[in-house]
Order: sequence, then structure tokens, then C-alpha cells
Amino acid sequence: MEQNDPTPSIRDAHTSLSGSLPFADTADFEAADRGFLGTLDDPAIRNAAGEVVWDASTYDFLDGDAPETVNPSLWRQSRLVAKHGLYEVVEGIYQARGFDLSVMSFIETDSGVIVVDPLIAAETAAAALALYRKHRGDRPIVAVIFSHSHIDHFGGVLGIVTPEEVEAGRVQIVAPEGFLEHAISENVYAGTAMSRRSGYMYGAALARGPQGQVGAGLGQTTSTGAPGIMVPTLEITTTGETHTFDGVEVEFQMAPGTEAPSEMHFHIPRYRALCMAENATHNLHNLLTLRGAVVRDPHVWSQYLTEAIERFGDDTDVVFASHHWPTWGNDEIKAFLGVQRDLYGYLHDQTLRMLNQGLNGAEIAETIELPPALAANWSTHGYYGSVSHNVKAIYQRYMGWFDGNPARLWPHPPKPLAERYVAAIGGVDRVVELAQQAYDDGDFRWAATLLDHAVFAEPENDSAKALYADTLEQLGYGSENGTWRNFFLSGATELREGNFGTPLSANAPAILAQLTPEQLFDAIAITVNGPKAWDLDLAFDITFRDLGRSFRLTLRKGVLIYVEKEPSGDAALHLTSTKARFLALVGGDTASEGLTVEGDPGVLAQLTSVLDPGDPGFNIVLP
Repeated sequence: MEQNDPTPSIRDAHTSLSGSLPFADTADFEAADRGFLGTLDDPAIRNAAGEVVWDASTYDFLDGDAPETVNPSLWRQSRLVAKHGLYEVVEGIYQARGFDLSVMSFIETDSGVIVVDPLIAAETAAAALALYRKHRGDRPIVAVIFSHSHIDHFGGVLGIVTPEEVEAGRVQIVAPEGFLEHAISENVYAGTAMSRRSGYMYGAALARGPQGQVGAGLGQTTSTGAPGIMVPTLEITTTGETHTFDGVEVEFQMAPGTEAPSEMHFHIPRYRALCMAENATHNLHNLLTLRGAVVRDPHVWSQYLTEAIERFGDDTDVVFASHHWPTWGNDEIKAFLGVQRDLYGYLHDQTLRMLNQGLNGAEIAETIELPPALAANWSTHGYYGSVSHNVKAIYQRYMGWFDGNPARLWPHPPKPLAERYVAAIGGVDRVVELAQQAYDDGDFRWAATLLDHAVFAEPENDSAKALYADTLEQLGYGSENGTWRNFFLSGATELREGNFGTPLSANAPAILAQLTPEQLFDAIAITVNGPKAWDLDLAFDITFRDLGRSFRLTLRKGVLIYVEKEPSGDAALHLTSTKARFLALVGGDTASEGLTVEGDPGVLAQLTSVLDPGDPGFNIVLP
């Protein structure tokens, strides 16, 4: 459907913003271009079937001044992040940037190379490695470091090393304590809902261009290739822990509970270089990502940045992360890390101050202002996280969803609430009339609130949906935050064109294959339809012959419980299987070989009959 131009209020806001920020400062552009060695001859990266999983050239439109449909500050950030190629950080450290959401780094050792954070997909990681080797020679990989437990920092590992190389001890897989548990649980337990919302967050279904997806602030978007995972062979547990890889010493700093529940920084004395994982990037990060996650802790985040400055600051000439571009110079590094530290510390402390004065999360988000010294720094801008939703996350972390007002303790859910609001206002036509007035006045937030109620009360009302789409579009045009823009424009797209489902999925077979039996049973338990299972009383044993482990599973009162124990013979069913075959069984494959069934197979049929998998196409902007 045809899109709209920005309204005068959006154009005026962009003009005002352009005059208030230091756009003449080009230092970030110089830093982002520094050390460029070259890029891929063909920017389109394809999978084995020839399908494009990443194409950096789709962002070639990001040039020159910002168009009226994009916040000029976000346009600037997207121009920086869209740069792609191999870059020399210092002699001996290189980065492949612009080939996925994240950045892949190469640290040269005596005769090989350490790879840091191999992107999301095997295809993009393989392309980045090939580019590195084109410029630096065919050095063997001696270690892969996963800085933390998010998929854009480990998913491409199978594109650069094989399980056989790891099993033979030729390659070490290095990760912080708790990596595997958190990497698996985040992508499986709430994976369906997170993936659906990720499609909004990264604008996966949006056309790329000035009226569509221009980036996500932290990176441009996510690749669509094949993600995988490898079990760490070396788990880092302690700050100060030091390991040597083919002659290169690396000192680690633990930073759990920051940007990821399992995360670490590390220092390389040979190169006087410090890697900050994802805790010091050139924007304000998320404390609660819009796709959904556990709320992160800005207080410890700030403290770990202080510890990094104190521990490594005097011995560091370059700091780099797994997103964006490096910072060079000892004084500049201390200033950059200090600004990032102060940013998260300020948001934490001021939110706590104001909530203790009785303000709720939404009120704090509207009230709080960053100090001028922080607001003037480009690296504090909310291109990925935002002050608004981060402050609400801090409130949620300490106080929960309830703001203390008893009228908000037990509200109606969205659809019946919307029906009541619409009736009180005078019907959907009146709501749309008021929303149109708000739209014309440039009050798009109020228009969106009204139209949200209108479409939840009458989902098939075309005039309400059309105006709602137009309203979300204007909110997207005005947003400095890349993920907010993508959410607004994705909502507009679905209102106009219908539900686009889940273009992105982290629930990849290679990741599912790493589930422990306990995690596998947990993943099954959360799909049990409780009411359907209320009256079932099932018990069966399962033996994983490849693991040498057995479990008793029971389903009673709608709850699946598992206990590790040897089969006792009193269960109605005993299954013997490999873990992989059981995964296939749970996925619906009852016919393939490799499954031994002793006893009543009807028990299994009863179990599978009450499993209710997630819906990757659940509605978001409609009820």
C-alpha cells in the first residue's frame, strides 16, 4: 500500500533536532572508516540453496543528508553502522563489520587467529572469515571466544570451525560461566514470542529505504541464515583469569547480569587492547529489549565498567566491542568508558530517587533528563535502547508491573477494556473522529492510544485501521530509536497488509540439539495445555541410550514433572531413544526408526494430544 509523507509536525521536529545536535562533528565517521582494508566483491551472502541471507548493498541508500521520513540523528547512526568490510583495529587485530547485526573480530596469535563472536549465521560468519583470510592469509583458527550468550555472538560458529576440529583439540571454544544454559533457555523457553516480536524490533518484513527499515541502531538488522552453537571447551569463571592461546595472553573480566546474563570482557596485553563485549557501544543499550527478556541490571553494568577502567585503563590503547567501531587513545578510551558508565549509573540512580518520591515508571520516563554533558555525547543516544523504555525497565526491575494505584491493580484485559472505552466515548466513529483531530494536531501518541482501543473493539473497522497505520507511520518517521521506528512501521505494515508472522527464528535445530534432557523436558512442560491435561494421570520412563541417563516423567493436574531415576518397571510405558530421536518425536515424528517402545504407546499419544506449541503468528496490533 502507498505510504504517506511526513506531516508538518514531524518535519518541524526534525528541523529542530538538526539544529540542536553537533552534526558537524565527524569524529565517529573518521573512526568508523579507520583501517578499512576492503569488502566483499559481492555484498549478497547466500546459503547453500542460493537464497540471500544478508545483503549489505540494500543499505546503499544511506547517503547524504537525512530525508524527511527519518529522524536525522538515527539517519546519522545508520550511515555509520551500515559501513561494511574488513578493518584493521591495530596491527594484529581486525574486524569484519556490516555483515550481520554484530561485529566479528580476529585476534592474530603466533601462527593462527582467535575469532571473537562469529555473528548469527554460518553463512555470514564464513563470508567474514573468507574476507579476513583474503587480506591476512589462511591462518588457522586456534580459539573462538563467545563474549556472551546472545545468538548474534555465537550463532555462526559452525560456519568457521567444525565439531571435529573442536573434538580433536585444535580449536578451543571459550565462553563465560553459564553461557550454554542462558543461550539455550533464551532461544527456547520464550523463543516463539521473542522471535515474533523480533520481527517487529528489527523490521524484518519492512522494505529497506527512507520510508521503511533504515537500521536498528546497534546494527542494521539480523541475517536469515542458519544459526548453530557449540559447547564451550573452556569456561571462564573468575575475573583476572588468564589463558594463553598460541602465544597470546588474554585476561578476562566477568560481567554477568549486564547486557546478557552470561557476559565477559577481556584484555589482550600484547596489543594493549580491551574488548568490552556489548557493554560499551556507541549508543544507549537496552535494559529491557523490546523483543522481551529478563530486565538487565544497570547498577552492576555501571560497576563493571568502573572495574574495567580501573583494571585495564592504564594499559589500553584501543577498546573495541562486538558492535560498532573502536575507540583509540588512552585518554579517549577512559572518557568513552566513563561516559558509558555514567549513563547507566545515572539512569539507575535517578529512577530509584524518583520512584522513592512516588513516581511510577511512565511518569519517571516523561520527567527524567540526562545531564547536558551526557546528552551532548553521541554515544549516549537511544538508537537501540531508549531513556524512556529503559527507565520503565528499571522501575519494573525493582517494583514490578503494578504501580501501586489500586485502580490499576485489576484492569480489564485489552479487548474488553477497549470495548468499554469506545462505548464510553460514543462509539468507534467518534473515537476515529477524535483520533483524526489528534493526528491533524500532531499528537500522534494520543491518536495511537485512541485507535488502539478502536481496533481492539472493532478489528474489522477499515477506517480505524487505516488511520492507526498512518499514525504509527508518523511515529516511526519521528523516532530517533531504530527499534522504535521498526516497531511503529511494522505495526503499520500489518494493519495495512495483514499479519507477516515470524520472519526470524532463533529456535534452530542446531540450538535445540544442545538442550540438556532437563531443558528439553522444561521446553515440553511449557507447551502442556493445562486445562486439557487436568484429568490426565500419566507416568512413563525414558532412557537416553546415547547419554546413559534415565528419567521418570509424570503428568498430573496439568503439570509435567521429571525426576532422574532408573526405570522401575511399574510405569505404563518405557521409551528408549537417543536425545535427537526424542526431539524428532516431540516434533511429531512417530514413524522413524531409533525409538524403542515398551508398554502402552497410548500413554505417549495422550501426552502429545495435550501439547500446545506456541503460535509464531499471534496478533500484536490487533486482538
